[in-house]
Amino acid sequence: MATQTPVPAVLDRTTVAAPRSMVLQVLHDWLTTVDHKKLGLMYIGYALLFLVIAGFEALLMRIQLAIPNNTFVSPQVFNRLFTMHGTTMIFFVAMPIMFGFGNYLIPLMIGARDMAFPRLNAFSFWVSAFGGLLLYFSYFGGSGLYGAGSAPDVGWWAYAPLTAKAFSPGHSTDYWTVAILLSGVGSIGTSINIVTTAICMRCPGMKLTRMPLLVWLYLVMSSMIFVVISPLTAAQIMLMLDRYLGSHFFDTQAGGSAVLWMHFFWIFGHPEVYVLILPAFAFMNEIIPVFSRKAIFGYPAMVAASVGIGFVSLSVWAHHMYTVGMGPGANTFFVLSTMAVGIPTGIKIFNWLATIWGGKVHFTHRTATPGQPYQQHP
Repeated sequence: MATQTPVPAVLDRTTVAAPRSMVLQVLHDWLTTVDHKKLGLMYIGYALLFLVIAGFEALLMRIQLAIPNNTFVSPQVFNRLFTMHGTTMIFFVAMPIMFGFGNYLIPLMIGARDMAFPRLNAFSFWVSAFGGLLLYFSYFGGSGLYGAGSAPDVGWWAYAPLTAKAFSPGHSTDYWTVAILLSGVGSIGTSINIVTTAICMRCPGMKLTRMPLLVWLYLVMSSMIFVVISPLTAAQIMLMLDRYLGSHFFDTQAGGSAVLWMHFFWIFGHPEVYVLILPAFAFMNEIIPVFSRKAIFGYPAMVAASVGIGFVSLSVWAHHMYTVGMGPGANTFFVLSTMAVGIPTGIKIFNWLATIWGGKVHFTHRTATPGQPYQQHP
């Protein structure tokens, strides 16, 4: 009897290709999306990734500072860690995470289908993301032709003349400059989207006087970004001209001014504090009424206080510069403006207290099933 040689089964390649194609399809969808929810989640995930990196840098610095005369890291490495940590936390953690929540929530809260400019929204995210990656690429390419070190080491505020070619050879400072420029472009693009969406895309019947406070505060925050990012961007361009085209904006030995850089930087740097705190106030405006079981107290006053914080905070930057010799008149002005910003902030705090005082505070949440009473959960 003839024996038959078994024929091996034909490999079904579709079972292997299907999961791979599905993964590629999902990845393609996320990389090319213009959906505000996905972009919001990408902003938040991107910010959390850089939070881990910046947290590790902070841990290394704290280990160095734990005991006197520690040699865990060298002074040069400490300066790089300090610069990268500060830059990362401000430009690639705090701002992206706030933009992420704004992207996700604002269209939902005003009844819009999406942000006003979806493609600009995606462009802004990817420009900001590229800026963060470029900053950390300085660890590989920052030494350039001079072999003078890797990451930027000029502090996150990059005071002149530390950024001059004589004191910062190589290209590490250039990576810092271009990364901040790209971050600024992304921030302005997202701010344009938020302002346009809040003003032009509210659902029928939602006047400005009925707009949720979260959207109001994001509107104020985004309007502030137009004002504060522009001087910082101008300063970065001037710094690049100083380093490569022979200009002398910040070169004191050639008639420039190191104090000029301070003004440009802190015109951004201190209002940035309020750019970041206003979204936090926005979350409190939504959370406190929910757990107090009561509408927010003094809605018009809260809106006015938010706008007031935005205006007054633009006039306080030089309280970082009292020792540079501005004179008693300028010092007095910035002292008074710094105190004045506490007035609208106090209005907010008292309105939150009034909301809690007249409400019924619960630290639990309730869920409901159709046809069943509310169930309370701890």
